Amino acid sequence: MPEAKNLAAEIVSILRKQGHQAYLAGGCVRDLLLSREPADYDIATDATPQQVMQIFPQTYAVGEQFGVVLVPESESDGTTGVPARQGTTVEVATFRSDVGYSDGRHPDEVRFTKSPQEDVQRRDFTINGMMLDPATNEVLDFVGGQDDLKAGIVRAIGDPNRRFTEDKLRMLRAVRFAARFDYKIDPATMSAIQKLAPKIHQVSCERVREELTKMLTEGQARQAFELLDATKLLPEVLPEIAAMKGVQQPPQYHPEGDVFVHTLLLIKKLPAGASKTLAWGALLHDVGKPATFRIAPDRIRFDGHVEVGVKMAAEILRRLRFSNHETDQILALVDNHMRFGAVQRMKQSTLKKFLRLPAFEEHLELHRIDCLSSHGQLDAYEYTREQLRSMPPEAIRPTPLITGRDLIEAGYEPGPRFKEVLTAVEDAQLEGRLASREAAMEYVLREFPL
Repeated sequence: MPEAKNLAAEIVSILRKQGHQAYLAGGCVRDLLLSREPADYDIATDATPQQVMQIFPQTYAVGEQFGVVLVPESESDGTTGVPARQGTTVEVATFRSDVGYSDGRHPDEVRFTKSPQEDVQRRDFTINGMMLDPATNEVLDFVGGQDDLKAGIVRAIGDPNRRFTEDKLRMLRAVRFAARFDYKIDPATMSAIQKLAPKIHQVSCERVREELTKMLTEGQARQAFELLDATKLLPEVLPEIAAMKGVQQPPQYHPEGDVFVHTLLLIKKLPAGASKTLAWGALLHDVGKPATFRIAPDRIRFDGHVEVGVKMAAEILRRLRFSNHETDQILALVDNHMRFGAVQRMKQSTLKKFLRLPAFEEHLELHRIDCLSSHGQLDAYEYTREQLRSMPPEAIRPTPLITGRDLIEAGYEPGPRFKEVLTAVEDAQLEGRLASREAAMEYVLREFPL
């Protein structure tokens, strides 16, 4: 994101020319020191929001009560010197100290300060508490962030109990950062999270969902969920996943271990950038197993675990307020993940309808990583891939030979029977037994006489 970096550097320069202190701050400094490309750039300054908006007239406040304004791309007004950059924005925050967090998430009062050292004391973790001069690359580090970056440690700034009491979401962020960078959580920080884990319910479901989604899609999902378990956050945010621990599976199909171990192995295979729906489908695909566990005479069984899992997943997704579109796809992944076991025995009509499920590539990928996280057999996966490769799209989803209008014109009364008739015609078409409208109507008159 070179445009954002250049814009941020220009904003810092302009603020300084106006007599203010200004630095890059927070996560972008951490990422730059790690030679990573920051997702965005933030600036900390002693200029008040009003002063920032006077210097940059096209700026708008996004959290003025917290000292935060946004400088977007804008035409140069002759005084700022910031040129137009489409889609580029930089957040500018005034140095501040926060007073009280009665809701466990937002400060009750913000006091602006002239001291960058005072400002960083309110931030979450040492690795996020540094500032940087983009002109000289000088780092302001009042909290030992550089040492913790080198040591690979996520450590709360100051008293961890106070940091997490101020903002409960920071507990999930600690887990996410530790997993993303493959760092350890400092023992005192870990202890504070374990103690305060039940307080995570003060955080909105949407914010919890977003943190969990990032954990699943940043390429280190297994580490994240192992840390959720170690911090005691897992039973608070996803008790249905915690319930998988110790639920044994038949060793002939699952030599890897219990349902929790299997799920960890599976989500470990989610790459950075995996789709949200695939990631959650992977996490929840076996969520119905603990509730359906039984020891049968021949082996351990989970009768009906798919149906139970769909209902449980639906409740989890409702609780976390997923969109209807995302919910539909995630539930479809849970609902269909066992069907690959029969794919080589499916009738052509059944197979083609299976292959045309929305976002079928996610179903196929879930099946692949499910197999690799258990018995390791990819026969059904390879067969399905070959079927997809060999079938043209029009064979999987052909134009219907007849419609309801054709049935009406032939004298059939509209009603529930139409669906049965049209489905039977479509199946015969998909199986290659019908190829024309005339043949289809002959089939209807023969099999479904008036």
